[in-house]
Amino acid sequence: MVSQSRAQGDSSTSVAPVPGRAWLMLALATVGFAVNFWAWALLSPLGPRFKDSLALSSFEQSLLVAVPVVVGSLGRIPVGALTDRFGGRVMFPIVSAITILPVLYLGLAGHSSLTALLAGGFFLGIGGTAFAVGVPFVGAWFPPERRGLAIGVFGMGMGGTAISALTTVRLVGAHGMRTPFLITAGVLAGYAVVAALVLRDAPGRPVPTEPLARRLADTLRLGITWQASALYAVAFGGYVAFSVYLPTYLKTGYGLTQADAANRMAGFVLLAVAMRPVGGWLSDRVGPVRVLSAALGVVLAGALVQSLTPALAPVGTIAFLSMAAALGAGSGAVFALVALLAPANKVGSVTGVVGAAGGLGGFVPPLVMGTLYGTYGSYAVGLVLLGLVAAAALGFTGTGVRQAVTRRVSTARSH
Repeated sequence: MVSQSRAQGDSSTSVAPVPGRAWLMLALATVGFAVNFWAWALLSPLGPRFKDSLALSSFEQSLLVAVPVVVGSLGRIPVGALTDRFGGRVMFPIVSAITILPVLYLGLAGHSSLTALLAGGFFLGIGGTAFAVGVPFVGAWFPPERRGLAIGVFGMGMGGTAISALTTVRLVGAHGMRTPFLITAGVLAGYAVVAALVLRDAPGRPVPTEPLARRLADTLRLGITWQASALYAVAFGGYVAFSVYLPTYLKTGYGLTQADAANRMAGFVLLAVAMRPVGGWLSDRVGPVRVLSAALGVVLAGALVQSLTPALAPVGTIAFLSMAAALGAGSGAVFALVALLAPANKVGSVTGVVGAAGGLGGFVPPLVMGTLYGTYGSYAVGLVLLGLVAAAALGFTGTGVRQAVTRRVSTARSH
């Protein structure tokens, strides 16, 4: 049952106690998400190295990085539906164990040619589907008024990509190509064993009985699926786009060194990751519509300010960090919205589709930014377009999404 206070932000209602086991399950799920995302992101930091050693073109290098991300994004759709059916207790160990195989292949034999890398990268994408396992698993353990915070904390596992970014190149340089892959495979194996032994699905978890294809079709007919997908493509897609393209932007637009640009990108990523649970927590208090509206308003303002290419210190830095915080909080709020509006037995399926939209949404902006810079010699037009997309999402949140929440509250009150 969804209370009006949860949707509208009245914090005076009593909050159901959360059992200690729920927090343990949240912690284990977050670790699993981080470990699988660590594996999922292993090829990206090595892209420049492979470009030199295998004489790859810029397109081939981009394809190498894109394949695991696209597979991981699209793979969330069936994996989310399977999680609805079999639960996170089954799916977390399976996804983690399967991901070990491409990690070992890439580290031991699959890095000698582009074809081998693309084949390994395709199956490495399985690690990216862990997100669609964790959201329904965590959500089932927490009462509605705590789900925004819980799913936001789980979302911090996306910081696993930062582990890869900070360690992979250094480990390869110090100990050889196979080292980061062997370490990651060992961590995945350890997590798979612990998950199989310790993870438990929430008591009373709703289990769908209809066939997978029918459940996916039903999911695609839900309004929340498309509403949340559109918003997540902007919020999480914006985060992904900046985390991928920001070093290039700072190096080209401001003349920073590669190391300085990478460090600033890391700050952007860490702030966005830290703000994700804050967005979920605020959604529990004041409602996801208000949080999303505020976050998108900040992105709109930040993009328009940055389109003027101000000095990096302090205006440009403030603009980028403000957008990082807003995109992180907005990403957390989207899944608070999913927990509020999606039927309990379809949260995994909805999460899969929404997660796919967010992952894929991150690859359009870098392509657009690169094309526009090549045409106009400036990033201003691309940033104005980002502002317009944020404005459209803001308008949609204040109309269609707000109406959907109001209808849900009215239905809950009538029962």
